[in-house]
Amino acid sequence: MTARNADQPIRFEPEEACPPSIALAVGFQGAVLVLAPTVLNVAIAIRAAGLDDTYLNWSAFAAMLICAGITALQAFQLGRFGAGHIALSWPAALFIAIMVSTVTTAGLEAFATLMVICSLIQVALAWWLPTLRRIITPIVSGTVTMLIAVSVLPIAFDTVLDLPSGTPTAAGPVIAGTTLLVSVIVALRAKGRWRIVAPFISILAGTAVAAPFGVLDADRILSAGWFGIPEIPPLGFQLTPTKEFWALLPSFAILTLVLGIKTISDGIVIQQGSRRRPRAIDFRQIQGMVSVNGIGMSLAGIAGTLPTMVNSSYSLSLINLTGVAARRVGIGVAIVIITLAFFSKFAALLLTIPVPVLGAYLMLAMGILFVSGCQTIMRDGIDPQRMLVVALASSLGLGLHGHPLTRELFGDELGSLLGSGVTIGAIVAIGMTLLLEAMSTRRSRLEATLDMASFPAIDDFLTRLGSGMGWNEASTLRLRSAGEETLASLLSQEDDNEGSESPRLIIVARPQGRLVELEFVATTRRENLQDQMAFLTDEAAVPAADELSLRLLRYHASGVRHQKFHGVDVVTIQVEGSA
Repeated sequence: MTARNADQPIRFEPEEACPPSIALAVGFQGAVLVLAPTVLNVAIAIRAAGLDDTYLNWSAFAAMLICAGITALQAFQLGRFGAGHIALSWPAALFIAIMVSTVTTAGLEAFATLMVICSLIQVALAWWLPTLRRIITPIVSGTVTMLIAVSVLPIAFDTVLDLPSGTPTAAGPVIAGTTLLVSVIVALRAKGRWRIVAPFISILAGTAVAAPFGVLDADRILSAGWFGIPEIPPLGFQLTPTKEFWALLPSFAILTLVLGIKTISDGIVIQQGSRRRPRAIDFRQIQGMVSVNGIGMSLAGIAGTLPTMVNSSYSLSLINLTGVAARRVGIGVAIVIITLAFFSKFAALLLTIPVPVLGAYLMLAMGILFVSGCQTIMRDGIDPQRMLVVALASSLGLGLHGHPLTRELFGDELGSLLGSGVTIGAIVAIGMTLLLEAMSTRRSRLEATLDMASFPAIDDFLTRLGSGMGWNEASTLRLRSAGEETLASLLSQEDDNEGSESPRLIIVARPQGRLVELEFVATTRRENLQDQMAFLTDEAAVPAADELSLRLLRYHASGVRHQKFHGVDVVTIQVEGSA
């Protein structure tokens, strides 16, 4: 496969059938990308939690199988499950800190139970995404992502000094420093495929530097069999919840929610990068992606390993390098990873990577995660209110993380568990978002049916809205016209609903200075309005009858966004007016 630039056309879109040979070849490249991070993230978590090699070997094996299975499931769309895209999955590094804390304080059984219970949160998030879209915002997601990165960094620095007895103290910083230096140099200088294999090159360099210090454990490779299944350690669930369990549940719930939000963000990026021509985001596929990730979290809990998460950067790198976005590639990736999972020597080779190298890898990964959180916030836009949410959540999350004040309030045991900066920051961010939503400018609401018979009520509602905002007659007429054309556009393909009850329609108006935002929430099967408006041309040809409403809507509204969910359509339009 030859490398290509990101601006070159996609050879195969997700729904297009590429030859099996290409799917397997591209799948091999995708497997190479995620295998090392898959094993390394698990190794960091298991070693930091103080579990022995039996757990380490099993957890790495289980993580490979689960990530392979989830990547394959994401390639399908089975009802409300699956994204229908290449969505490379790997163990979530953002769960490393809470796994270490849970295993050391409550045991692996408590971790497994919490994982399985909280996996339902991702499935619920997928189903209720239309309702939660204004509460679980990019501001909340980005802020919590930054706090997660900061909370995991101490583990990374602790691993630098995790050396065999008799090893010079300077060995850890030298090994970690070399790993970081090589990673930065390769990332800055490399192009094409070399750029995405920068982590592998840095790991090899760090391992080479570690050899003279006697840090390498070659016995693991020699003692490992060629093929087979690792010994299964004692696994189980905590059937009787303890005080530690209830104290950890809020942190798990919030982290799971953040994982789901990050999956939504990654799914949007993958959709945008998988098309020859830009399209509006299909949130039905995003819902399917989050639901399947919930399945992966449940399986990881049963197996006692880290939960899965979608990696958009690696998925897009694979698509950009090969020009293949066909979902069949996800099956190819799964086949390769499952095959290598049973190749015991390969897993043993990855598990012999020195701990300081893992620490350096984790430092860089958490730094990238922190920047990713910042980008999520900036993409959504910063105004004084949103800045206040980020500032207060970040300051309280960072300031109270492990602070004695939490122990004074909740006691030593509960205080150490509830004193997580991620938990505190997430609660503050969500609470502030709810407060701002409740205190936002006056809102008007109208409930009707998705039927042309509702137009008089809608027109009266918009007329009163324009008058109440002090708009002149021309601006009010533009607002009314935009509402009429939105209703007509939603109805244009609802003819096959004849004989059935008309869908429900809710209109929410949010005045914002000289601009008003109208949100139409309805049940409809029509195609995405944004896509249809993008396909309209400005030529003087007489438009088709079903295009007329779209053209008029584009003329009257300053912005149109259509979000399609399972069973629900949300069309948001913005209309500018003047007094």
